[in-house]
Amino acid sequence: MANPFQDQLLKAGLVSKDKVNKVNKSKHKKNKQRPKDQITEEEERKHQIKQAAQEKAERDRELNRLKHEEENKRAIMAQIRQLVEMNCVSSEDGEQAYNFEHEKKIKTIYVTDELRKQITGGRLAIVQLNGKYELVSKQVAEKIMQRDADFIVVLNDNNNAVEEDDEYAEFKVPDDLMW
Repeated sequence: MANPFQDQLLKAGLVSKDKVNKVNKSKHKKNKQRPKDQITEEEERKHQIKQAAQEKAERDRELNRLKHEEENKRAIMAQIRQLVEMNCVSSEDGEQAYNFEHEKKIKTIYVTDELRKQITGGRLAIVQLNGKYELVSKQVAEKIMQRDADFIVVLNDNNNAVEEDDEYAEFKVPDDLMW
């Protein structure tokens, strides 16, 4: 026997050999059961590790999606910038003020009479790019609107269709009226 205390109890006659064997068997069973408990703890750790990996993969996918959206926004911005720079109409020698509303404020751009007529007729549009207002043709403005309509400041309709119920249809008001 490995336990000297059990040997002493047996010699003294305080316990029987059967009781010693039962105690040894129960100890042996307990020792055998401990690794099973440890296995469940290991399985739980594996499950936690697997769950953490899934959460990390989900966060990575979300970050990649946001990064991809940001790249798309930059690409669209570059396309719009290129469209405006290649197709802008020069209005540097303009002497006449053209007033328009942008972000609830009245803004002014100086243009020639011909450019003013084209803006009011809907053949030219005003686009804001990098804090500046540029003039572009209607076709370019429509291409910009397909990408992002927030860059278009003024694009007039050239449809002068008059409603039938309009009481003042016979009194035309010119678009280039100066106040």
